[in-house]
Amino acid sequence: MPARSLLLLPDLGDLLRTQPQYNAATLAELLAALGEREVWWASSPDPEHPLRDALPAAGVILRELPLPDWGWADAEHEQLVTFLELYPQGRERLRAAAQAEAEFARHLGEPLTPADVLGGDLFTAASEYRAATAAALDEGPGTRWHARRLDEVATLARDLSGVMLAPLDDLPGLLERLPGAALPGLPGFVPGEASRLRALADRAWHLRDEDDPAALLAALEREAGDRTTPRAELDAAAANLYFAAGDLPGARFWLERAAHALPPEHPRSLAGLVLARLGQVRDALGERDLARRTYQAVLALAFAPAVAREAAAAGLQTPFVLDLTS
Repeated sequence: MPARSLLLLPDLGDLLRTQPQYNAATLAELLAALGEREVWWASSPDPEHPLRDALPAAGVILRELPLPDWGWADAEHEQLVTFLELYPQGRERLRAAAQAEAEFARHLGEPLTPADVLGGDLFTAASEYRAATAAALDEGPGTRWHARRLDEVATLARDLSGVMLAPLDDLPGLLERLPGAALPGLPGFVPGEASRLRALADRAWHLRDEDDPAALLAALEREAGDRTTPRAELDAAAANLYFAAGDLPGARFWLERAAHALPPEHPRSLAGLVLARLGQVRDALGERDLARRTYQAVLALAFAPAVAREAAAAGLQTPFVLDLTS
């Protein structure tokens, strides 16, 4: 199939958890609006990427591109930074690169809509960030070999059709290398109920000082959940509010409710997160034997996020104690 039939969908990585109108469920809604049930994956290899939970839960098939491991580029970049820090001109170049990164981060920290991400000022900011970084540190170790990596991705994507997911700041370069590719044209698209529900859960998982826990809890209790954000996750998010307040019996009630309602397969991270926190709560309440069995259940899962496995392994070694002073 010709490259002109390929649409490029911008990925924000972990920042999807912070954007109410462009979150993991929004990407699932965008794919549904495009009539697509699968997506080519040219984004982060991180197994805990939020879309690796959300898209399969929404029935979207992930098609992995055979991308090479570019981990060595990070090491080369760190070596270059260490070298440049030794010289005044090098430090000036590093400051210019840091300024470009900070400006791009400022754009990403603003509330974003699909229209913002699918073109407009943010897309321009991504292009300017990559250009400024290359101007300051040169293409190569300074950019973590960004141009070379894009060449390889473009070669793999040359004959693809459908939709390909790639990091937002890769898209300007990929569009240059894939002449027939384009961004999705969905001028009337508005995030739907799945996006709203996902945003609610994300907010409860990542509390801010200005949040009203009582209002969040009331909102969580009203919802039935959906495929991307099931009722079990809403219960676990409610438990997080109680846990943050030091209310261990309340946290245990919601976590046990979540554990009994866990979906059989997706989202795949949820079981590990729920059981690891439930083990900690049982430990803190003095239920050591029950806590140990809960930790062991985490480690027996086919997949659990690293933070869940680490918490379970630590809990088996030493009983968890809740510390709200830090």
